[in-house]
Amino acid sequence: MADFHGTTILAVRYNGRAAVAGDGQVTLNNAVIKHQAKKVRRIYNDQIVVGFAGATADALNLSERLEGKLERYNGNLIRAAVELARDWRTDKYLRRLEAMMIALDATQMLLISGNGDVIEPDEGIIGIGSGGVAAHAAASALLEHAEGLDLNAVDIVRQSMEIAAGLCVYTNHIFAVEEV
Repeated sequence: MADFHGTTILAVRYNGRAAVAGDGQVTLNNAVIKHQAKKVRRIYNDQIVVGFAGATADALNLSERLEGKLERYNGNLIRAAVELARDWRTDKYLRRLEAMMIALDATQMLLISGNGDVIEPDEGIIGIGSGGVAAHAAASALLEHAEGLDLNAVDIVRQSMEIAAGLCVYTNHIFAVEEV
């Protein structure tokens, strides 16, 4: 998988709810050019939440293509994701797109990549982008103690993103969060 710098996206599923957060920082080379970009959005009649890392135009293109697949397959997220990943890997134009995507609905959470990957995590956490590993690690630790701390999925993604923003220079403290 490609290593994308310049964003952090985190998805967490906990107690029957899920949340996705994305930071708002956009960098161009070594300069921050935007602080409040929205890298998390709802698609398919607000039933699916996607978060993306990578080139913005590429990610928006893939998000629109995923929504088209969802329309075609009546909202079946797994089927739509598999078809998107297949197209992404095999199409001459799409193969050049540089992005990764997290997609989730009320019951499923998936990582979709241009390598043809459609991965559902074991523990209900996915982190992508430059701060994705830090955010994932923080979410794993918080999930272990969530009941004692009285946390929900939104609390976990927010706190984990704060930790990632403290470690990753490509991640800021302005987050967009969507809950399913």
